[in-house]
Amino acid sequence: MDNNIAEIGIIGGSGLDDADILKNAKDLEIETRYGRPSSPIKIGEIKGKKVAFLARHGRHHTIPPTQINFRANILALKELGVKSILASTACGSLKKEIERGDLVALDQFIDFTRHRKITYYDEFAGGAENAKHTAMPDPFSEELRQAIIESAKELKLELHPKGTVITIEGPRFSTRAESKMFRIWGADVINMSIAPECILANEASIKYAAVAISTDYDSWMEEETVTWEEILKIFGKNAENVKNLFLQTISKI
Repeated sequence: MDNNIAEIGIIGGSGLDDADILKNAKDLEIETRYGRPSSPIKIGEIKGKKVAFLARHGRHHTIPPTQINFRANILALKELGVKSILASTACGSLKKEIERGDLVALDQFIDFTRHRKITYYDEFAGGAENAKHTAMPDPFSEELRQAIIESAKELKLELHPKGTVITIEGPRFSTRAESKMFRIWGADVINMSIAPECILANEASIKYAAVAISTDYDSWMEEETVTWEEILKIFGKNAENVKNLFLQTISKI
């Protein structure tokens, strides 16, 4: 495979499954050693740059969070030559000041998943001398984050420049006890996908940044009850902001 097809990748999360922001687009079906990615990779152009778009949950949102083949998704982008990934995700807010519709440029994660393949190193062939333990103190690319922050200012979008996301297994939402515990742990937002994806991008030496859209207050507020319908409603109202933010950011990469 020609591994210089695209240098920038976009991973669209809930509510951003369609790659209508790409020009002159075509689909590529890719098979990796870990299987097929969540969707065909759509290759196109944004402001003269070659971009690869992947729908994390499939183009019709048919793949639940735990069943996503994260290893195939990241490897497929790497095999196309992608060096930088911009990802979007819906999230629940664990802080009152992060309101519905606000954007967050994530800078840290807590991985609370338990049933996923989260590394490319299933074994250390050759023993200790070949062990792979990837350092990940700052897992999100600061270069990409700053491009996102600057672009949000230019577009006058409400964006929080930092945020810790905790990734849970799903597809269920948190109990009130869990939601309150996550707040004590220092998480700002909660979702079901970012941590494994970010881990694998780091292992694959791909710069990775994610923009979270706050759609609800999880379960920690006594008067709040999270519903999928409400999440889609809020995300739908703000999806255009994320698209415009990515368009503006890509011009800086």
